[in-house]
Amino acid sequence: QVQLVESGGGSVQAGGSLRLSCAASRSTDSTDCMGWFRQAPGKEREGVAIIRNGGSFTVYADSVKGRFTISRDNAKNTVVLQMNTLKPEDTAGYYCAAGPVRYPGGWCGLMTDYFNYWGQGTQVTVSS
Repeated sequence: QVQLVESGGGSVQAGGSLRLSCAASRSTDSTDCMGWFRQAPGKEREGVAIIRNGGSFTVYADSVKGRFTISRDNAKNTVVLQMNTLKPEDTAGYYCAAGPVRYPGGWCGLMTDYFNYWGQGTQVTVSS
């Protein structure tokens, strides 16, 4: 089992920045892919950004490209989502996730089904 603990989040005005962090209790094959998803009320959970161990492989949702940056520290089993130029439509519960790489190719994807472990979520609210 892997526990994921998120921190960060909160309320900010449009155009502001927030930083989310997620710490995994241990490193296993199931933490090779780590990332962030979000879910707004009445909507399905959607992928925001994911990163593979090593940090060289990242995927972003089109809606956050150029504004959000994901990074990870493999030695500390942590992943960070830096969110800049926030918009009201970014308002949602943000969830950290971890899962194995996909084969063939050893890639990570922005699909909820690809992830085995989830954090409890942290709220991000952006006001206009």
